[in-house]
Amino acid sequence: MTDLPLEITLGVADADALGRAVGRVALLLPAEGALGAAAAGIDAATGGAVARVRAGSAWAKAKAGEGVEVPAPAGLQAEVLHLVKLPAEPTLAEARKAGATIARGLGAAGAEVVMDAGQRPADVATGLWLRAYSFDRYKTPPEGEAGGEAGGKGPVTLRLEGDATGAQAALDRARAVAGGVTFTRNLVNEPANVLTTTDFARRLSDLRELGVTVQVIEEEELARLGMRALLGVGQGSASPSKVVVMEWKGAMGAPLALVGKGVCFDTGGISLKPAEGMEAMTMDMGGAGTVAGVMRTLALRKAKAHVVGLVGLVENMPDGMAQRPGDVVRSMKGDTIEVINTDAEGRLVLADVLWYAQDRFAPAAMIDLATLTGAVIVALGHENAGIFANDDALATQLLAAAGAEGEGAWRLPLSPAYDAMLKSHVADMRNSVGRPAGSITAAQFLKRFVKDATPWVHIDIAGVATATGDHPYAASKGATGWGVMTLDRLVAHQFER
Repeated sequence: MTDLPLEITLGVADADALGRAVGRVALLLPAEGALGAAAAGIDAATGGAVARVRAGSAWAKAKAGEGVEVPAPAGLQAEVLHLVKLPAEPTLAEARKAGATIARGLGAAGAEVVMDAGQRPADVATGLWLRAYSFDRYKTPPEGEAGGEAGGKGPVTLRLEGDATGAQAALDRARAVAGGVTFTRNLVNEPANVLTTTDFARRLSDLRELGVTVQVIEEEELARLGMRALLGVGQGSASPSKVVVMEWKGAMGAPLALVGKGVCFDTGGISLKPAEGMEAMTMDMGGAGTVAGVMRTLALRKAKAHVVGLVGLVENMPDGMAQRPGDVVRSMKGDTIEVINTDAEGRLVLADVLWYAQDRFAPAAMIDLATLTGAVIVALGHENAGIFANDDALATQLLAAAGAEGEGAWRLPLSPAYDAMLKSHVADMRNSVGRPAGSITAAQFLKRFVKDATPWVHIDIAGVATATGDHPYAASKGATGWGVMTLDRLVAHQFER
């Protein structure tokens, strides 16, 4: 698979190149005011088409980042002249929206985009990359057309006017982040008969080519380490359970640990899920997918940070060897857990990986991500991930990073009252307490496997890992890659040295 759905390069606003363009020519323009040299040239070549659009009602109604199309513009070879409204000093969200707007109509001939260097070209590129993405690997292309994730979208040149100092470095950084998001989306979108635990581990092992140290821990070693909670989840599957440890050592010192739930398919086990909607459980490895995407981004941009990513890879199946409701398992920490519901399996996987991460790396902070509960969707819908934390400073930093990236997140409470609900009459705790406060009690369960001295955040991404329909930065329903941009920003602002 390619890292990105299209190639984006920088250039200068060359009137001859714009006149020869056969795909789309897009002008990123403030709502009003004088035109730059290139836009003025296009206005002249088209007999004043740019000025007429800017004087029209459609332009007046358009919001920042939205546009108006002129098909087959006279005086140009281009298929479409696309005027996109963008302030001279746009916000990150406005610039990304402009890029997404251009990407919606992008075809095989690509586009020439004219903009001022101050209009955040790297963020426009990010919007283009994210919105141009499609997962077409298993679709048979029409006769005469090539298939693949690019979806037939041609290259884009961002032609800059003004002082472009630093533009290439910013674009390279954006390319690394978008590459991580694409990696996550590709993983989460894969069907479970392809992305088995073994295939997932192989794809993560390929990160070694970027300088990431990768270790795959197999079942025999997991048993020796005492990870009986994780192994219990996967014991009904033909796919072997694994833990993959990825380390990017761009700096010295205690690392940030990122931990991901990687349930490659979740039937619910013996506590079988309803058949309707079960096909969506290919995304139950979304937390592990996000961790993988972040590690790829950090490696691509050579981040000056020490970060370890650990993912527990299992498949939850209901065969004759499967874990039963009422079973008692012992975690790596040593605590015993009564399994009330085999469909509350993600917390069992995370319990062991969280403990292992602390035992081995003594991290400066730890963040886990998981498509953990349907209850978080009831609480927050598909707009926000649920945030739980034992450390206010880390939670505040994470929420600030999510807000800056436009990835919705909302903090929910933890307290001893919820912890009391986890009591079991046969073991140290039980893994499920039923419907009330379902996402909170799941987080409270995980907290038992976090040492008091470790700053920790749990992110429940069940509602945001996939889009249920059209998405501002995704062409169709499927994986969003939520969290890659947020965590990369958090690393850059709080953990880089």
